[in-house]
Amino acid sequence: MKRLVLKAKFDTDTLTEILDVLSRNKSRTFLTGFGVFWGVFMLVGLIGGGDGLKELLNSNLAGFATNSAIVWAQPTTKPYHGFRKGRQWYMTQADVQRLRTHIPELDVVTPTITRWGATATHDEHSSSGVVKGVLPDMQRVTEPKMRYGRYINQMDIQQCRKVCVLGKEVYKNLFPKGGNPCGDVIRIDSVYFSIVGVNYADGNMNINGNDQQAVFMPLSLVQQIYNRGESIDMLCVTGKPGVTMSDITDRMRMVVAQAHDVSPKDEKGVMVFNTEMMFSMVDNMFRGINMLIWLVGIGTLLAGAIGVSNIMMVTVRERTVEIGIRRAIGATPRDILSQIMQESILLTSVAGMSGILFVVLVLQGLEMANTTDGITSAHFQIDFWTAIGAVVLLSVLGMLAGLAPALRAMHIKPVDAMRDE
Repeated sequence: MKRLVLKAKFDTDTLTEILDVLSRNKSRTFLTGFGVFWGVFMLVGLIGGGDGLKELLNSNLAGFATNSAIVWAQPTTKPYHGFRKGRQWYMTQADVQRLRTHIPELDVVTPTITRWGATATHDEHSSSGVVKGVLPDMQRVTEPKMRYGRYINQMDIQQCRKVCVLGKEVYKNLFPKGGNPCGDVIRIDSVYFSIVGVNYADGNMNINGNDQQAVFMPLSLVQQIYNRGESIDMLCVTGKPGVTMSDITDRMRMVVAQAHDVSPKDEKGVMVFNTEMMFSMVDNMFRGINMLIWLVGIGTLLAGAIGVSNIMMVTVRERTVEIGIRRAIGATPRDILSQIMQESILLTSVAGMSGILFVVLVLQGLEMANTTDGITSAHFQIDFWTAIGAVVLLSVLGMLAGLAPALRAMHIKPVDAMRDE
């Protein structure tokens, strides 16, 4: 028990002495600690900000299949089979079966039709947007988030039911008070439709219009109401597991082009947008950003640690006489080494932990700024293990920063110290 009391007293005395040394020159201590503070702030802040930015960007692509592609018709840019360039052509329902037959690597092939400039009304409220005719398979290309009700199903297609699913913005405009709208009726172009669901997907991937501003209907119903016959606007496809869409893009273009007397080499006449490449570009971009974050953050942190080391060198030089007296009254080189190392570690740790605390508050503010209707679109906070890693890194840097000054102090001899005085 007596030993524990003595040990506690020793630790308290040591801490008091360290604080006394650091407080002798408050300005120098503050500026030295600020270098470490800023280094930690930069490193942890960039990590949290980079993760939040990536999540924010991915939320715009949320629910969209990563191994997908979109095919649509454009005016031709090359003459072919007696047709001059600039010819307008349209894809048809037959192209769905063509792709399924000739490209067995495809998993989903689903068409879509869009009616632009539609205005939906409910009571005294109205909302402008687009009408999208879709099949149930569209859920496997761009995944909906059903807040109420359901999505378009096969019975809706077969019976041409006058039903619809509202996008997020359309729902908010037509039902500003909220609540479940399923069973209510809206009017579009003098035709009434029963609401069966609300799609709350936040993704900003536009397939002939933003899903948040769209009203989804059975494809067969849209063809009938707007006299579209067999023509379609787009084909959305996904590949089977393990299939790389880039490997089959040219074959898809060839199958569709040959059926409509369009040159298979006319990449602008038969547009094929490979979303897999876009997702790959995003991943590669953030790999580069993460490397830059670590280089900048660690570089700034190292600069702060070097500043601590230099200031400790100056402190040791100023305390030459003090250290010499300690040696003269019996302090061992190990005691001197421990004293300087503890001073360095304490200064680095306090400044670093202050930086972590401050950056957590800043990241929390960013997260709150990206919260709408209680839903956070991006999380900017660092995870637990990142914080632990930062603490470990600070401890290591504190030891390294104090090593050189401590070694110099350890080799000071009492005779040299008295001569310096």
